This record gives sequence, C-alpha cells and structure tokens, in this order.
Amino acid sequence: MGSEGPSAAAAVITVYVTGFKKFHGVSDNPTETIVNNLTEYMKKKGLPKGLVIGSCSILDTAGQGALVPLYQTLQSAIIAKDSESSSSNRIIWLHFGVNSGATRFAIERQAVNEATFRCPDEMGWKPQKVPIVPSDGTVSRIRETTLPVEEISKSLAKKGYDVMTSDDAGRFVCNYVYYHSLRFAEQNGNKSLFVHVPLFFTIDEETQMQFAASLLEVLATIC
Repeated sequence: MGSEGPSAAAAVITVYVTGFKKFHGVSDNPTETIVNNLTEYMKKKGLPKGLVIGSCSILDTAGQGALVPLYQTLQSAIIAKDSESSSSNRIIWLHFGVNSGATRFAIERQAVNEATFRCPDEMGWKPQKVPIVPSDGTVSRIRETTLPVEEISKSLAKKGYDVMTSDDAGRFVCNYVYYHSLRFAEQNGNKSLFVHVPLFFTIDEETQMQFAASLLEVLATIC
C-alpha cells in the first residue's frame, strides 16, 4: 500500500529495470551491479514523485535461448498492472546494457530486426543476418521508442553527464532484447528504452549509479 489513499488520482509511472550478466569479453558487467543495487540506492536517495520501481532483473546475455525468461520478465509487468485497480498506471521498460568501447552514456532510439552476433552468446548461439522476429519481415525493419530520446539526453546533459543519443544499438544481444521489448511495449501500450553504459573503468560506479537515478528523475518529469 502506498502512503496516499484511494482518492489520489495522480498517475504513477512504474519502471521495470533490466541489466545483463557477464559475457564473452566482459567479465564484470556494470549493468548487473547497477540494476542489482538500484532499489537500495533509490531508497537512500528518494524516488522521484510519481515513480516507482516495479522490479530489477538481470537477464542472461543470450538471444533466442533466453527468450522465455525475457518474456516472463516483460509479462510480469502486465500481470502486475492487471491486478491493480488504477488504470492510470503507466509502465516503462528500462534496459541497461554495456558498450565496453564507449566513453559516454548512450540513449538508444531504436532497434533493428537483425541478429548478427560477432561472437557466440552465452548459450552458444551465433546468428548471422537472421531476423529477430521473422513475422516482422526483413532484417532492415526498425522499431523506435516512443519516448523523447533527444529530450531525455538533453536533460541528462544539463545535469552534467556525458551522454549522447544513438541510432545503433548494435546487432548483438542488447539490440535483440530491445527489439523484443519495443515490440512487446507497442502491443501492450507501454514504453521501452535502452541505455548503453561504459565500463566502470571508464566511468566509475558511483557516477553510473547517480546517472541511473538521474535518468529515473528525467523519466518521471517527461512521461
């Protein structure tokens, strides 16, 4: 139960957050640390008004072989929403992935219906030019987030973060998950956003935790 009574009409944004486990070439995935620590971090810092964290999940760094748990995670938000009486509750999927070569944060605008893995995923799958969702058509099909990427990026830059917008989430597992999430969000009237972060070696853990908290603040104000 929240602190407000049933008469409170204010819409609540519920954010469901995911990160990834370690994978080939990245023995220590910063997104696993960020997402595992986010709820506790926000308890100390204080959640933005009108925003709650629905769950924080760590996904396997895999495509096809990890689809069932991915969809169970996505579906959990719909089940939770259906069990609540409030119809004003909005859902945002917030996915964090690491780009080990990056020097700044990147807000991803879109995902492409193409899986071309540069190395096998954690379940040994290495597709080349395979459509992620065959029924969506060719590998050139693009799905875009309905969230205002430019506005989010500018707001975070004003808070002092080195952040950019990006039109290319790669063709590996990050893009794979984002494509499925955007498709699921469209079907269910939700929103989805993918954010790439650098390694902690490049931007330290505390700064990345502050960035995640600031991102939640921005989402609470613009959504």
